Amino acid sequence: MPKPKPPERDVRSSAPKATKLELPSRRALEAQWQAAFGRPLSPKMRRPLAALVLRFHQAETAYGALSPEVEGYLASLLPRPRGRGPQAAPAPVRRLKPGTRLLRAWQGRTYTVTVADPGFLYEGRTYRSLSVIAREITGTPWSGPAFFGLNKKAKATGAGP
Repeated sequence: MPKPKPPERDVRSSAPKATKLELPSRRALEAQWQAAFGRPLSPKMRRPLAALVLRFHQAETAYGALSPEVEGYLASLLPRPRGRGPQAAPAPVRRLKPGTRLLRAWQGRTYTVTVADPGFLYEGRTYRSLSVIAREITGTPWSGPAFFGLNKKAKATGAGP
């Protein structure tokens, strides 16, 4: 005997409705902004955006901010100004995931290095630095990231044999 079907219900009516948050007045926002950031609210900033920034700041204060490492990584992803000098941002830190294999052909032989959680695996040994591995392979003081083609600069200039 088949089971009876449950009565159909309108999904739209049972879904929680997004509540529209009330925007404080401009004066209230300016006072909250001054208290939170220690400087006046820019007259160019619109109320909805100022209210969102204040809510974010309150949540950050209540639950904690991002770690310095995460902030630094996110900052490294921002586009940097062209040229050199104090305005130019540092190059983003390249992060290699464990298990990544780096291949390099050198003097007719192919060398394979596997990225491990603490360091790099090469010929059954764990090394802390790619530069040590590059030095062992070549016998000369190479930069490991340049030797394995991880630096754009080394690729662009065609540095190295």
